[in-house]
Amino acid sequence: MTITDLAPPSPAPETVAPEKKLDRLNTVSATRVREPEDEFDWASLGTGQIVPDELLSIDPEKYGLTASQRAQLAREETAALLETGVRFESMLMAGFCIQLAEQRRIDISRGTYMLHEVGEESRHSRAFLRLYEQIDPQADNPLVQGVPGLGRRLVQRLLVHRPALLLVFVLAGEEIPDLIQKRAADHPDTDPLIVQLNRYHRQEEARHLAYAKLRLPELRDETSRFDRFRIRHSVPVGISQLFMGLIHPGVYAAVGLPGWRTWLRASRSRRRLQLRYEACRPILHAVMDAGFVRPGRVPRAWRRLCGVDKDGQPNR
Repeated sequence: MTITDLAPPSPAPETVAPEKKLDRLNTVSATRVREPEDEFDWASLGTGQIVPDELLSIDPEKYGLTASQRAQLAREETAALLETGVRFESMLMAGFCIQLAEQRRIDISRGTYMLHEVGEESRHSRAFLRLYEQIDPQADNPLVQGVPGLGRRLVQRLLVHRPALLLVFVLAGEEIPDLIQKRAADHPDTDPLIVQLNRYHRQEEARHLAYAKLRLPELRDETSRFDRFRIRHSVPVGISQLFMGLIHPGVYAAVGLPGWRTWLRASRSRRRLQLRYEACRPILHAVMDAGFVRPGRVPRAWRRLCGVDKDGQPNR
């Protein structure tokens, strides 16, 4: 018998109980209240190109854009992302508030964190609106009008009454912007105000992601069979549409390009697809960890959204 045989087995990695995680989230949110009006010098936004060419949704070289058009495109794209952020976070806040209003028995720790998140999302939205005002975009968003706008409103009204579906979209609404903001914050040519705002937003959104990943497995058993079917097959289609809507056709029209045609072409480009794959894979992994999708049986809609195989691994 060797010394190794006598050694005690290595302890298993520590698992933190959900209640302890919730206590930590509530404590941090209560002690780190950051008001956007006091955080930033809003007048410091530059007048030129605020996001570099490589972070735009299209390659300006391929479209022959001038320096002036590139600067305008960067501003319009940033404003479109801010607009989408305000609209999405408003839906999230509405969903959480409806859940609290309709629960038969309020869970104190979870309810408290939902209220913290509502407060934080409200501050984020105020920051987004302030920066949106500073940018002063000229583009008109056709996706919130007519038939596309009606479809969007119907989906939103469904989601706010479906806790598990809402949480998957919360993951999408956090993971996708998180990657975009990380790339912008890490790039030396991004405007300093945008860098600061992105870092501020990402720090707080990390807690929101942690809460969604904690709650989703808890909701699995109480989610209806039809809603579980939706998570497997229709939710990824909705997330794909959410991703496409981050930059709307009016952005391209504002710089003299054919709006809808450029939007469709950009959505299918390698640049946008690679971004979508990288941003959406963590969403799929969270859905798999929660037990809504099984390894080896990843549905086609998720495979297309994330560029993965049936096991959820990236396609080669």
